Amino acid sequence: MSRYLQLNNGNKIPHIGFGTWELGRSQAANVVYHALKAGFRLIDTAYLYRNEKEVGEGIERWLDEDPENNKRSDVFYTTKLWDSQFGYENAKRSIQRAIDQVPGLEYIDLLLMHSPNGGPKVRKETYQAMQEAVDQGIVKQLGVSSWGEAHIKELFSWDGLKYKPVVNQVELSPWCMRERLVDFCHKNEILTEAYSPLARGGRFNEQVVKSIAKNKGVTPAQVLLRWSIQKGHIPIPKTQTIGRLPENIDVFGFELNDQEIGQLDHPNAHDPTDWDVVNVP
Repeated sequence: MSRYLQLNNGNKIPHIGFGTWELGRSQAANVVYHALKAGFRLIDTAYLYRNEKEVGEGIERWLDEDPENNKRSDVFYTTKLWDSQFGYENAKRSIQRAIDQVPGLEYIDLLLMHSPNGGPKVRKETYQAMQEAVDQGIVKQLGVSSWGEAHIKELFSWDGLKYKPVVNQVELSPWCMRERLVDFCHKNEILTEAYSPLARGGRFNEQVVKSIAKNKGVTPAQVLLRWSIQKGHIPIPKTQTIGRLPENIDVFGFELNDQEIGQLDHPNAHDPTDWDVVNVP
């Protein structure tokens, strides 16, 4: 299975990323640097995380370490606008702020709206500002996060839509599968990014997870990340422990068979471990 997926605009995105939620400013730069050293190429942050500057510093450290081999084009930097940054003028200022936080990166590979909050008018105004950032060249592609089917359909019906969202980042795991939303996104050429793909570590001791991990000679975390990859998602695991980074990205050397996938699937469960706003108006 490829380590990259193709976006609906023809560009490529890594099939796994590193998430920086709850990564404090004092450690973010160092952990991100080591994530890149371990092989991660998609780095995911947000205004809400309060660590964009430090995440950028970690990326710059990796780039500066070996300029011949470590290229800016190798890194897929993602950040997100939070609810308080929505609205046309507000979003314009906030996008420039996001760029100013990471001067060494020069552009943002993927900019997401972090939620659908604010209502139809605010969503469209914000997305318009984001589209203008693409036209400026400071953002390469756009996406959404925690958007439901109705929000995406609304965006598709807007006559101002110029750049289709390339991803929808939502909480996804065997216990929060969101099959209808995932199917809708994939049919409309929107990739699904999975945040909390490890269910916050709360399912590692489930018998089926432990059994599959033992049979494969891998860890429970690797089993859950591999499940996500085989479902066509882009998992975004997070950790503050540098020693776990090589394990979390080492998920391309084994496969789960159909029986194992079926054992992990919990299609009737809906157990999001975080806020869930996909159904807001």
